[in-house]
Amino acid sequence: MRDVAQDMVLDLPDGVRLSGYYSPHPNARGTVMLLHGWEGSVDSTYMLCCGQYLYDQGFNIFRLNYRDHGDSHHLNEGVFYGGLFDEVWHAVKHVSNISPKLPLVLTGFSLGGNFALRVARHAKAEPIDNLRHIFAVSPVIDPLAAAPLSDKNALIKRYFMKKWVGSLSKKAALYPNLYDMSEINAETSIMGMTKRYLRFTPFGTVEDLLNSYRIWPDDLTGVDVPTQIIIARDDPVTPAAHCADLNFTPPVSLIELDHGGHNAFFYTLTGPTWYDMHIARQLEDL
Repeated sequence: MRDVAQDMVLDLPDGVRLSGYYSPHPNARGTVMLLHGWEGSVDSTYMLCCGQYLYDQGFNIFRLNYRDHGDSHHLNEGVFYGGLFDEVWHAVKHVSNISPKLPLVLTGFSLGGNFALRVARHAKAEPIDNLRHIFAVSPVIDPLAAAPLSDKNALIKRYFMKKWVGSLSKKAALYPNLYDMSEINAETSIMGMTKRYLRFTPFGTVEDLLNSYRIWPDDLTGVDVPTQIIIARDDPVTPAAHCADLNFTPPVSLIELDHGGHNAFFYTLTGPTWYDMHIARQLEDL
């Protein structure tokens, strides 16, 4: 998959540019677009492993970077925040047109799962003709509830703070006249950093910022693209309980497992995950 990957920059409406890698399969029976989590990238291990597994099943693979993720900080002056749905939507539409006669499958992880569910919601009003299936693995449903949980887990807090500080420092170095991240990077919690970060977004409060990408109870009502939410009861960041208020009917479904953590679902440390094999099984007849 990586050997044949083509480095692409997508020119999207409003001057937005997003980067990604497209791996065409010589005998493709569909295209799988992968959306990473917050502060992940096209090279996150779960993206590469899932992409490789599904490439081996005969799918083209497109791995997208959001703005300010991976090595894409230079492509846009504006900073990233979860409410930037339109550019991800346009990226999905762009990828759907690479091979418009082949079915498109969208798979997102964590924040990427959140984006995937918002694509499902938006597709009710603006269908994508070849979008055939959506998978949301450990999706962020209620960011306002999830963000404080990240601060309560020392390992997760340390991981995300280190990644975010590195990302913000890279952005400030590229645009020193626009951004001074020193006060943000000096904070000692994710919520503290988020409060400082507000000044670079159009939102006045943390609540408004985090609610800008919440999946609301009725968002999935009337979705007609087969959509599966895969979540674990022991997820320390986006627990299955966050899905309790969602209203949906087939073809939307919820797969709730006792174990899996946040975007883990390991069988072994070296083989495919449970969701890799599950997605492949679901797509056997695509």
